[in-house]
Amino acid sequence: MSFEYPEDFKYLDSHEYVRLDGEIATIGITEFAVHELGDIVFLELPDIGEAITKGDKIGTIESVKAVEELNSPVTGTVIERNDALIDDPEQVSDDPYGEGWFLKVRVDDPGEVDDDLTAAQYRALVEGE
Repeated sequence: MSFEYPEDFKYLDSHEYVRLDGEIATIGITEFAVHELGDIVFLELPDIGEAITKGDKIGTIESVKAVEELNSPVTGTVIERNDALIDDPEQVSDDPYGEGWFLKVRVDDPGEVDDDLTAAQYRALVEGE
């Protein structure tokens, strides 16, 4: 199976992605993670206004196979949450890089994503698994 790895995103080895647009970061999980999880049945995300810290747990995603922690790729404040996914979590599977995003965060330091994996590094990590 061939997965998409958008070049303008950064990735964590725990399969979260971040797309930075100025000081606003969009966070979700990768197409590879969606495939590995299978049918997604539950999603827990932080509330708007909540401060999150890079590397910390920011929620959970549950499928018929597993429950996984979600980790933050950035430090900042949640400004938007995709509540449609809370009500209908399987939507994540349909479009993880588009309508399946989880959070939008106003980041404290946009430069901190420089330490995250590039698309090529993430692809090598998951395809080598």
